[in-house]
Formats: sequence, structure tokens, C-alpha cells
Amino acid sequence: MKLGCFSISLAVKDLKKSKAFYEKLGFEVFAGEESHGFLIMKHGDTNIGLFQGMFEKNILTFNPGWDQNAKSVDAFDDVRQLLEQFKSKGIEIVENSITGDRGPSSFAIIDPDGNPILIDQHV
Repeated sequence: MKLGCFSISLAVKDLKKSKAFYEKLGFEVFAGEESHGFLIMKHGDTNIGLFQGMFEKNILTFNPGWDQNAKSVDAFDDVRQLLEQFKSKGIEIVENSITGDRGPSSFAIIDPDGNPILIDQHV
């Protein structure tokens, strides 16, 4: 199962303070827009997303079709294939936003400890 790029998406209270904190740890802004309430920050191969006012809990995120630099990869398991694999393993899908036969789509599951996991394909 190829889940793609991994990051943790953090629900932050103050985007500017969080950005400054993670910059002290060596993270740099990679993508996103402060005025839109989110930033993606990178330190080596480690990615974190800072999201203010978008969701309640931190989320583990996988992006099929991307490497750790958000570059498209040739071989990957499409989000629709992953959805079927998860279902076949008895994993409950809590949100299904799959559209069309290919391209961007997403779905979400919850791990046994209540942590949301988003499978979010952008390609």
C-alpha cells in the first residue's frame, strides 16, 4: 500500500506564534498562505501543516501521488484504490469525499485512539 507523502496537520490557536515557534526548530515555510489561515512547513523530509480555525484536532495526513517535496511520483496507489483496500480490511471510513474516476479526492478514517487520518490526493 503506497500512502504517499506523510505530514501532521496541527490545529493551531495562533498561526503567527506557531510559525515563529517552528522556525526556531529549523522549519521553513514551504507552501500555504498566512492570510488563508494555513502554512505548510518543512525541515528536511519532515512536513507539518499549521492550520488556524480549520479543524478541531490534529490530523495525520497522507498524500498519495506526492513525495515529501509535494512532487508527483509516477507509481502510486490512487486514493480510490486505497479506499477499497481499507474497506476490505474492515476499516471504517468516517468521511468520503471521493469524486470521479481519477484525480484529486480524499477520505478519512479514525485510528483506535481517536486520531483522525486523512488520505488526501492532490494529483
